[in-house]
This record gives sequence, structure tokens and C-alpha cells, in this order.
Amino acid sequence: MTHVGTAHDEAELATLTAAALALAPQPELPVGTSVLSGSGRAAGAMAFVVGSRLGPLWDVLSAAWQSLGLDEVADKVFLLLVLARVLEPTSKQDSLRVLEEAGVPACSYATLKRRLPRYATREFRDQMAGVLAAHASLGPSSLVLFDVSTLYFETDKADGFREPGFSKERRLEPQVLIGLLCDASGFPLWVEGFAGNRAETTVMIPVVEAFTRSHGVTDLVLAADAGMMSEKNLKAVEDAGWGFIVGGKLPDVPWVLHEWLKAHPGGTPVDGMVLTQPLVMGLNADIRRRVVHYQYKADRARRSLRGIDEQVGKAVKAVAGKTPVKRNRFVRLDGGRRSVNRLLEAKARTLSGWKPYVTNLLDADPMFVIGAYHQLWHVEHAFRMSKHDLRARPMYHHDRESIDAHLAIVTAALAVSTWLEQHAGCTIKHLVKTLRRYQIDTIRVGTHTFEAEPDLPDEIRELIDRIPKNRTPI
Repeated sequence: MTHVGTAHDEAELATLTAAALALAPQPELPVGTSVLSGSGRAAGAMAFVVGSRLGPLWDVLSAAWQSLGLDEVADKVFLLLVLARVLEPTSKQDSLRVLEEAGVPACSYATLKRRLPRYATREFRDQMAGVLAAHASLGPSSLVLFDVSTLYFETDKADGFREPGFSKERRLEPQVLIGLLCDASGFPLWVEGFAGNRAETTVMIPVVEAFTRSHGVTDLVLAADAGMMSEKNLKAVEDAGWGFIVGGKLPDVPWVLHEWLKAHPGGTPVDGMVLTQPLVMGLNADIRRRVVHYQYKADRARRSLRGIDEQVGKAVKAVAGKTPVKRNRFVRLDGGRRSVNRLLEAKARTLSGWKPYVTNLLDADPMFVIGAYHQLWHVEHAFRMSKHDLRARPMYHHDRESIDAHLAIVTAALAVSTWLEQHAGCTIKHLVKTLRRYQIDTIRVGTHTFEAEPDLPDEIRELIDRIPKNRTPI
């Protein structure tokens, strides 16, 4: 059953009756379709479906936009570009078609092109990042997450910004390097583009410095993957007065684990056990005091031991001459002789299941440090969402200004998508696919025009109710 309106007198009742009869045979009539009703006082009235729009879906997108406060810094054109990208990622020109199909009045393509340069300016991007930072409610010692990724271009010409470099997708085309800063929940705070041939370890400090300088954040804790945290970066983070949490490497048995093994010969660590060891680095003039928390996980040990068994088995066959010698860390070559490196095998088995977490937060609880590092999956999820759901690769852009404008649009779209996922409890892809099936039709009967609301199932209403309502319709 579809609700088409409320009648207050006989004339309105006749009009709505005609509209209901018009809708009954075909609930989703194309725009301009007319149906002649033949019942009651409305007999002979012609009902036309003169328009339709994605009412429920556009309402939740608008709710996210206004709740984030983006309407305070961005104009209507930017809003349309951002929400169109959430609806259906495509080119800027084709986004006008997406908006038209959604029943949303759009600007001309000339207006769109005229506004794009503003979105590439540092002033605009600073204002937008300020709004996002305010929404995240960052305070003293706030935890932020950092990671990088690459976006490639289908061209063979480098131009100083689009440059070939180390590609996470193992591609040879020119690319740009993207640094993404998120809060602890994965909500985006800052996105910055760098030349594609720049080393990943050199982009973290500039991104964090730009963010803190623009928004007055003086104290934060930065969590990043081990690949981001060179010793130079760690010192820069400490010198700036920030905290850091980074996953370390474990090439040798640490002293604290060696002592535990001496006290528990043949013992098996308890799942989740943590051993803590202070660490002093640097010369007297530049001493760095840090803490390393070593955590043991039984599931991690199981996977590591299975890999060790496979590699040792291959090493034994290679040493016996049964298989060709391939790259295997357990095969030791000494002159012309081959043997299985049993000392390395023993060390690998001892270290299986252990992972180090390095921090300069000397008094922090070990579980806070470990838990903070494990929040990095949020930033990885944000990159997956931006690359796949929002198709962040700027394939239609060729100069630095347009690429920066594109990244600003993608950043806002990522913020809207993340906000909706956090409130709706489902992925943005599922939310869009589910709600875009329900449209609000505009019906004209004679001189009367009104909107026919879709009949929403209970589960859809529950989904929409989980999303806070916006202040005013957009």
C-alpha cells in the first residue's frame, strides 16, 4: 500500500482517489505517464507522474552533509559533486547526469568547471579539514592514524607530480602518493597528494605538521605502520612533542623474552601475554627513551609455525638434492656444502607468535598501546572505500590543480560515507543500493500537484531511523 496524501474535504478526496487509481496498476510510472481514472467524482481526471526523486536516499546524504558541518564552508556546487560521487562515482561532467536521474536540480557544466579551481586552494581545503577536525572532537593526546597509498594514471608521460614510483599495486604508470590522516574511528581528517616518486617515509611528517598547524592541535598520539616510521621520523615526532605507537620488527630474541624463557624452560606463553622492556636509544647528547611491549598471540604462533614447518620441509629436500635449491632462509650455503640452518629454525620457532609495539608513551597501559595500533585497520578500510566505493583514482584529471580539487571532493565524500556507515551500521555501498530503490513521485491531477511517498518496509524505516535527521532540507 502506498500513501499518496491526506484529504481534508470532498474535492481533495476525489483528487487523491484519482491519483491512487492512477498509481495502482503501475506503482513506478515513467515521468509524463498519464492514467485515466473512472471512479467517483474524479472520473475523467487525468493523473500524470511529472517527476520523481530519490527522496529517502538524498535525505540521508543531506543529513550526513549537514551533521558534519560541511555546509558552513562549501557551496552548493561542491555539495552536488560530493553527494553525486557517493551516489555513483563517475566523471565531473557525468555527475550532472547522476543528479538529474536522482531528481536533484544541478548546475551547468560551465559553472562546475568555473568553481573547481577554488576547491583546489589551500584555504578551502584548510577550512574543510577544520570542519572535519571539529566533528572528530580532537583534544589533548588524541589518537590519530596515518597511512599512504598510490593512485595511478593511464599515461606514460611524467610531469613532476604524476611520476612513476614504488606502487602498492605493482604498476609502472605514473602515479601520485596519497597521505591519509584519520581519527581513531577511521573518520578522515586530512588528505594530501605528493609526487609519485617520493619515498613513503617522507610524507608523514609534512601531513601531520600541516594538520596541526592549521587546526591548533598541539598534542597528539600518532599510530602508523612500521614502514612509515623510520628512525628519522620517530625523532621528528618526539621533537614535535607528539606521542607515537608503531609496530616493530623482531629480528632477534629480546632480552625480556630471553629472561622469561630461562625462568620457564619448555613453557608455552599464555595467549595474550605481554612482556614490557624499556629501551634507551641514541648518544648521551640525544637520548631517546622508549618502551617496547611484546605480545604473544596463539593464533599468530599457529600460522607462523605452519609456515616454518613448510619452509624447513622444503629446505630438507633441497639439501638432500631431491628438489632444486630455491630461495629459502633455512638453507645454509657454506662453500660448496648445503645444510639446514637449525639455529635459525630454533630462533624462528621461539619468536613465533610474538609481535613488538614501540612507543614513547612511557607510562601508558600496554593494552592501550596495542589496541591503538590495531585501530590501523580503520585507515586501511578508508583507503579501500575511497578506491573502490568512491573510485578516487583521478583518471579524468591531468594537472595538479584539478587533481587537488578532485582529492578535496573525494575527502568530503569519504567523510560523508564514513559518517553514514558509523550510524547506519552497514557499508555505504549497501546503503546506497538499498535506498535508491525507493523514489518519491510527483503527481499532477488537474491543477493539483502532490508527492506520493514510497511504501517503505519496516527494515528500511529502521535503517533510516538510525541516521540522525538533518536540520533543513537541501
